Amino acid sequence: MSEAGNDHWIFGYGSLVWRAGFPYAERCPAWIQGYSRRFWQGSTDHRGRPGAPGRVVTLVRDPGATCFGMAYRLTPQDRSDVLDHLDHRERGGYERIEAALHFEQCGEREREASTAWLYIATPSNHNYLGPAGLDEIAAQVRIAYGPSGTNLEYVLELARFLREHRAQDDHVFALAELLTR
Repeated sequence: MSEAGNDHWIFGYGSLVWRAGFPYAERCPAWIQGYSRRFWQGSTDHRGRPGAPGRVVTLVRDPGATCFGMAYRLTPQDRSDVLDHLDHRERGGYERIEAALHFEQCGEREREASTAWLYIATPSNHNYLGPAGLDEIAAQVRIAYGPSGTNLEYVLELARFLREHRAQDDHVFALAELLTR
């Protein structure tokens, strides 16, 4: 990684925002630019099953967009184990990339922009479901469940996190509203 010092960051924008599941030295609200979050990835290992996938978020390139999430600073001694853990956790179609990371207030100090690793699912993976109307996505989410819980819980927890941090995401909020009617 090209950032100064020994800081290594992971950026979460889906379930990682509320359930990291790995050790970290610091947790800070953050965002990346040029991406939008979409429920276009199928989950057959966490929020769905083979033959009945759930829908989870990935990022799609969107110039001018901002995606809010949570950044986790890794210690040098945990870095390799955490990346191995996340590579396994995200094996259902995600690949690790780097992106510029921007911070909200982080504790009592301001942080400068940095880079972070994050996981995105591209159309080339076998679980990619692609665009669909919100009604179709909602119908799939309502019935999907897997070892990590229901797909409905995933959507509602993500929406709760974004609301608590006053972050705007029309796609997530529209889906959550549709699911809670």
